[in-house]
Formats: sequence, C-alpha cells, structure tokens
Amino acid sequence: MQIIHSVKELQQWAKEARRNGKTIGLVPTMGFLHDGHMSLIDTARANGANAIVVSIFVNPIQFGPNEDFDRYPRDFEHDRAMCEARKVDVIFAPAVSDMYPQPLTCHVAETTISQKLCGRTRPTHFQGVTTVVSKLFLAALPDLAVFGQKDAQQAAIIRRMVRDLNFPITIITAPIIREADGLAMSSRNKYLSADEHQRALAISRSLFAAQKTVKENPEIKAAELIGAIRSAIEKAGGVVDYIELTDSETMIPQEEMVPGGHHTIAVAAKFGATRLIDNVQLN
Repeated sequence: MQIIHSVKELQQWAKEARRNGKTIGLVPTMGFLHDGHMSLIDTARANGANAIVVSIFVNPIQFGPNEDFDRYPRDFEHDRAMCEARKVDVIFAPAVSDMYPQPLTCHVAETTISQKLCGRTRPTHFQGVTTVVSKLFLAALPDLAVFGQKDAQQAAIIRRMVRDLNFPITIITAPIIREADGLAMSSRNKYLSADEHQRALAISRSLFAAQKTVKENPEIKAAELIGAIRSAIEKAGGVVDYIELTDSETMIPQEEMVPGGHHTIAVAAKFGATRLIDNVQLN
C-alpha cells in the first residue's frame, strides 16, 4: 500500500494504473475510519475496482463557523492499519496547502438540492463538499467512486454534479452500516456520552417504525410520519433540526408518497452537542 500526499503524484499513479488496465475506485473520507468506511471499500471492489484509493482529508471548507473542524477526530495510524487490512492500494492524505493553493478563488457549487435539509442550517457546507470532491476526482482520476447512503443529500448532490458536469465517473451509493444497536455509524459518534448514545437510538428506531408503517399503509401522509418521529426524538431529549419525507433524487419534500416513486425520510437531530443524521429508504 502506498501513501501519497501530493496531487501530482496521485495523478501520475492513476495514469500509470490506467495504462496497466486497472479500474480505479475512489472512496473519499475524512478519516477516523470505521466499518462503514470499510463497506465502501468492499463495495468499490465488488463493482469492479481493482485499484482502490482511499482519501483521508478533513476538508476545512465544508465546515462553517463554530463547527467542529479543529476537534474533528483524527487518527491516521488507525486509518492506515484499517486500509492495509482491506488491501487498499493507495491512501491519499494531502495537506490543506496542497489541496487549496492560496488564494482559493474557484469553487464548485450545486444550487438546488444543496439548499434543502442540511443546507438550510449549513449554507456553505455543500459547496465545500462539491469543491473537494471535484478536486479528488481530478487527482485520483477514478472510474467509479463510492459514497454512503447515510449522507443521502450529499450522495444526491454528487450524482447531480457528475451528471451536470460530465465527469466520466460511475457514482455508487452504498447502504448505511449501523452499530449493533441500530445507530448509524459515524465518526462523530465518538462525541456522544454513553447516555447520549443510548438516547440517540430514538432516531433509528423511529425511522424503522416509520418504514414499517409505510409498508402497512402506503397512503399515509408525511405529516403523520414526521410527527411520530419528532415525538420519539424529542421524548428522548433530542433537538430536531429537520425531519422530511423527500424524493430520493431531488430531495424535494413531499406531502405524501408518489405511487412507484422513490422516497427518503431524512432526519437531523442533536443529542447533547452532537448533530447526527440518518435516513431510511421507502418504495
């Protein structure tokens, strides 16, 4: 396994890999890896990638003021060991100065899907995501890239960006990986106290209950589903940012499910100081 820090060096590696007939799979991460990230590596390999690049980069421009950039968990030696065990070909771990030569005056922005849900309270977040992902695509030159369904809005934005800007890359969205108790795996789970973790299970449990309700009553209104989820989270001491029934591709909120459509119930809520997101797919 190689560890590469330079964009130019990664581009050279990718060009050589392509000349040798390799199919490059990119797994973008911010590090502090867990089994959810490992599932993305496995998904890339299962979809034909035989040269895997895992990027580890805590991206400063997707963090807003007073967010957790400085304290975001980092443990490179742990990440390296996990990648070696999964037989990753390259870890790309650039410095901020290599990714963002100063002054940075060019950004990539998606202007519709990014304005909803998390975009309402984190207005600069997704511009930071689309900019860094574009730069990672141009550094690793992948044939395919894998993103997790836990960040459903992010995945939808990346799919739209790739479509609109003609990136020659296949985007694969991998299922959410959960801890044994149902909490969606996230590097930020580290912030939760034992009590907060236990109470935060109200998110996944209420989403699973909503999923079951929809199977039993497909004509149920969004307001009823949202009300039940909100009640469960608030009863557990959580502070709701949003709960929405959305179209899975556009993330536009829906009042009811469209027959034959694809829908997502997406949630963001805080337990203590930790903001968590989760979702389930319907239809």
